[in-house]
Amino acid sequence: MSISILGAGAFGTALAISLARNGQPVTLWARDTVHANDMQESRQNAKRLAGHHFPETLTVTGNIETAATADILLIATPMQKLASFLQDNADILSGKTIVACCKGIDLASNRGPVATITHICKNTTPAILTGPSFAQDIAKGLPTALTLACADEDIGEMLQTQLSTENLRLYLTSDTIGAELGGALKNVIAIACGATIGAGLGESARAAVMTRGYAEMQRLAQALGAQSQTLSGLSGFGDLTLTCTSKQSRNYAFGLSLGQNKPFDSNITVEGAKTAIAVSNMAKNLKIEMPLAHVVAGILLKKITVPEAMEALLSRPLKKE
Repeated sequence: MSISILGAGAFGTALAISLARNGQPVTLWARDTVHANDMQESRQNAKRLAGHHFPETLTVTGNIETAATADILLIATPMQKLASFLQDNADILSGKTIVACCKGIDLASNRGPVATITHICKNTTPAILTGPSFAQDIAKGLPTALTLACADEDIGEMLQTQLSTENLRLYLTSDTIGAELGGALKNVIAIACGATIGAGLGESARAAVMTRGYAEMQRLAQALGAQSQTLSGLSGFGDLTLTCTSKQSRNYAFGLSLGQNKPFDSNITVEGAKTAIAVSNMAKNLKIEMPLAHVVAGILLKKITVPEAMEALLSRPLKKE
């Protein structure tokens, strides 16, 4: 079956490289036609993922209609741009099997990737590919395990077979709510962990933030209908572990800069920033206790400073675990 990746950022490019190594035809679509032509000629994405050569079966195009003719479409746009992308291309996406490859919660609608696809493109079959992964590792061919979530089990099994490669091992679930929330919420906790280390509070404090953050993830996800075992798997606990402990994580690096009171490159997409604000609002509306999400949102909205946030958390009443 033919596969297209719509979105030529680092992660979308890495997926295209990994899938094309299997020898199957893969198309990578870039919004910028000049960028697409440059990649097709140079056989690499020097702008987003330099140094990784494209396999012969990988074709790059700037024509969305050409790319959308594939049997399986992987959408690798930033979460906050997913809705507008789907709306702009609803006609050519009609009837397709669409796999979201982004993480987060849309700030305008409070929807995750699968819910956004379902709402805008009603006659498509949506799925999500998520879990602990860095684009560099996937492009290098290093072993990576991910969660593939699809409510339609037959389509899910087909996708699992078609999207697995020598270095990509996919675990299947029908719990799309849990998979999309795990990938979204862990970014909020990663920002908190980065701020903790950046402020010089130490590794023990980071472990505490990760643990209490994981409890917050479970509370919100279960309230929204997710299965607890999904959050215990790759798309929840696994992704949380990776994102909260590596400087390769954009969300962790962003939090680190907050804790150090240093500027951060505004050109780098930090999905957890908008997600934190959305999650904080959701938790308030649902009356769910999520103090870490609230302080991260407060920092981003410039309502409190990092030291004030830490003081607020440490002064909370003692409680049972």
